[in-house]
Amino acid sequence: MGEIGGFKKFARADPPERGPGERIGDHREFVRSLPLVELQEQGARCMECGVPFCHHGCPLGNLIPDWNDLVYRDRFREAIDQLHRTNNFPEFTGRLCPAPCEAACVLEIDEGNAVTIKQIELAIVNRAWEEGWIVPELPASRSGRTVAVVGSGPAGLACAQQLNRTGHTVTVFERDEAGGGLVRFGIPDFKIEKDVVERRLAQLAEEGIEFRFGVDVGSDIDATELRESFDAVVLATGSRVPRNLGVPGRELGGVHFAMEYLYGRNRDVAGTAPATISAQGKHVIVIGGGDTGADCVASAHREAAASVTQIELLGEPPPQRSDELTPWPLWPVKLRTSYALKEGGERSFAISTTHLSGGERVERIHWQQNSGEPPFAPVPGTEESHPAELVLLAMGFVGPEPGLPDALGVERDGRGNIAAATYAASVPGVFAAGDARRGQSLIVWAIEEGRRCADAVNAWFHANCLEPVAAAAKQ
Repeated sequence: MGEIGGFKKFARADPPERGPGERIGDHREFVRSLPLVELQEQGARCMECGVPFCHHGCPLGNLIPDWNDLVYRDRFREAIDQLHRTNNFPEFTGRLCPAPCEAACVLEIDEGNAVTIKQIELAIVNRAWEEGWIVPELPASRSGRTVAVVGSGPAGLACAQQLNRTGHTVTVFERDEAGGGLVRFGIPDFKIEKDVVERRLAQLAEEGIEFRFGVDVGSDIDATELRESFDAVVLATGSRVPRNLGVPGRELGGVHFAMEYLYGRNRDVAGTAPATISAQGKHVIVIGGGDTGADCVASAHREAAASVTQIELLGEPPPQRSDELTPWPLWPVKLRTSYALKEGGERSFAISTTHLSGGERVERIHWQQNSGEPPFAPVPGTEESHPAELVLLAMGFVGPEPGLPDALGVERDGRGNIAAATYAASVPGVFAAGDARRGQSLIVWAIEEGRRCADAVNAWFHANCLEPVAAAAKQ
């Protein structure tokens, strides 16, 4: 597996990036790939560790040591086959996943020394597209069963592809004007250019999946009618209800949810619609320290904001992994500096917003330091006020939009997610996958959820042996 002693011979080498001063001037991807020889050296670092904990770290169960070894041996054609065995869209995860597999790598016991799994994954799939190895895979025959998948994010697309390749006829409904969900509209081009998404959508369409964009199920199509028209319905609508900020001044102009801003920026960059929210020349405050907040920070840089400040409710984490808090191979709680903050801006931890002030539009934000952990007790005497002409709320999501689940009569759990422990919802023939079922999570979980949901739909078909709706309609 790899080169014997390779992890001692070759140092970890992260993928090169375009410098912050250059990349904030455009919206192109800034992460590059190592040359082939250096990639092979990175693959050679994968040790024959006996128990590959990277499998445990990856929700998809990717066969990581296998394709690391194949890259080391320059057998990329076989590597993409191994990669696709468990992951429908490695070009998505290779760009967007935070790589919990690397946190679980045995070499990460020596912190910061893990195999560069993520960049190897991306190099494999990029090479496969360049060589023309990724082609449509049509089913040998059709089952006569029809499935409606509502939502075209990673969970919905993975589910649709798996079901289609089994032989079922799949239609994907998406209320936005194009496919991809948040990967397309919620994540900027400089992290994933949208031709990457379009390329994969084209493959799915050529495999026989029908896409109906600009169709809002529950509004443009009655939910009950949809259920009656298909043998099964999969809800992969994501967790799209944002967490709000309940403070005085929230109603002022210039205070927006992060996705309102990012959706507009993505459409503006694509040239499909002008943005209605702009950071240009403004003092921008981003509330929330996660990936969405980082994307807001970076987008504001590219608009030439006057200043950008990101604040986080939680306290500052330790600079290194704490074995008492999150021992290996768990995902470590430690201080990380996002790509966006490397481009500029300020960051503050343990901040509680007390109120926003201004006329018709927000002008200032007022905050106070807190204890850094629940219940986030305020620290007396730490009140501050700062200019704020655009405030973006990137505090996560609380659950799926309730309209469609309620219209179908499916039960929801205590967190508001669709109750579907085995992917089957409470209404026969209705299933759920992705963030709509498990809550806000990672892209690797979304793809895994879609794959497992497809298995559940297949099992339900086999167990019930119901007459297909399409066949019954012809009688």
